[in-house]
Amino acid sequence: MAGKRTNSQLTGELLVELRRDDAVPLHRQIEASIRAGIRSGRLPLGSALPPTRTIAADLGVSRGVVVEAYQQLAAEGYVTSRAGGYTQVAIGPEPAPAPVRPAPSPRPRIDFGYGRADVSSFPRAAWLRSIRRVLTEAPNERFGYLDGRGAPELHEAIADYLNRVRGAAADPRDIVICNGYGQGITLIVQVLAASGARRIAVEDPSSGDDARVAARAAGLDVVGVPVDQDGVRVGALDRLDADVLVLTPSHQWPTGGVLSAESRAAVLRWAARRDALVVEDDYDAEYRYDRAPVGAIQGLAPDRVVYAGTASKTLAPGLRIGWLVVPRHLVGDVAAAKVAADRGSPVIDQLAFADFLTRGEFDRHLRRMRPVYRRRRDALLSALRERLPELEPAGVAAGLHLVAWLPPGLDEAAVVTAAARRGLGVYGVGPYRIAAEGAGGLIFGYATLGERTIAEGIGLLADVVGEMRSR
Repeated sequence: MAGKRTNSQLTGELLVELRRDDAVPLHRQIEASIRAGIRSGRLPLGSALPPTRTIAADLGVSRGVVVEAYQQLAAEGYVTSRAGGYTQVAIGPEPAPAPVRPAPSPRPRIDFGYGRADVSSFPRAAWLRSIRRVLTEAPNERFGYLDGRGAPELHEAIADYLNRVRGAAADPRDIVICNGYGQGITLIVQVLAASGARRIAVEDPSSGDDARVAARAAGLDVVGVPVDQDGVRVGALDRLDADVLVLTPSHQWPTGGVLSAESRAAVLRWAARRDALVVEDDYDAEYRYDRAPVGAIQGLAPDRVVYAGTASKTLAPGLRIGWLVVPRHLVGDVAAAKVAADRGSPVIDQLAFADFLTRGEFDRHLRRMRPVYRRRRDALLSALRERLPELEPAGVAAGLHLVAWLPPGLDEAAVVTAAARRGLGVYGVGPYRIAAEGAGGLIFGYATLGERTIAEGIGLLADVVGEMRSR
């Protein structure tokens, strides 16, 4: 191939470094240079060395000097030679010792992992139709660089959906497309830190890993606000000194509490007094089973609330599609931060999702999945009532998981560890607490498990708990 040099094409000057004023004989210098090249891997196993006549001419030495060097390397096993053929490297470099890695933990046989949608139900045919329409109909300019906010078609589609379904007050001009919630909260934190913010508050317990990591990376302090069965305790806001408050008001993660109208008003009064911002992570809002959907806080105060939503729990996290509805005065800064981060999200995916939304495919998908997830939730509740009645389920009205509070005397960490030994994945609330102490509890995700598997898993957990109590 043109432009590529094989080892047989190496010149003597590139292969060997000679120091003619050195006391070391020339054939020894040639040996040492080639030997070092083989050991380092610069001359890999099987590569051909230049003929002795060629290298002798390049170096300005007699052919006998090179022949002597090659013979010594062959005697040592570094090269092999045959009459009329090439001299080839016969060994490779000594391999580096393999790093010692701990053995991976075995995957649970039954895993009540949370935060997962059933991606096996992804509407592939409908998504493919949207992709085809986009590739056929999208204007050419959409395939160039867009501004940091993303594709205008998706702004319009998301604003229409949020205003229609979530009771938001979303203006297409205020929407910034991002790669999921993780990037969205990072962009917000970066912009607020640059404008002087010093402290961010998150629910305690919460899944606020993304917010905490972004805040600490930006030099912000992180504080927790305790929650109860109804969400964040608004009484604690009177003592809260923070510039940003991150909430999951429609289905608090992980407890499942729903923030009441009175509490929502209290949150907004706190934000106004503090001149602070509320970030509304609309987690699990689309899946409600036993009550009417609860509207978004953003609709009450669009100048004080950043609304964050994604397609991760509704379609698939692998799409990496998220959106922020940002107060107007922050839109330019957030869009600039998005451009600095990655020049913008993939446009074909944005346009496909816009088509998917506007043609009603998203609504149809949600209608198909709600009864599926509800049956799985009901199977979980039924199994808990039958096999583990001492556990107290909470947060069951919505979402893709529930929490079951443990009775006194049953240690959360001990239950999780004992279950793991039996091939059962259950997860504690404790790791998601920041400062507040509280009852032990287990988080059960049910979106990806069939009803029989759910019953089997709870039966296995009941056996584990029974063994622990009998000790």
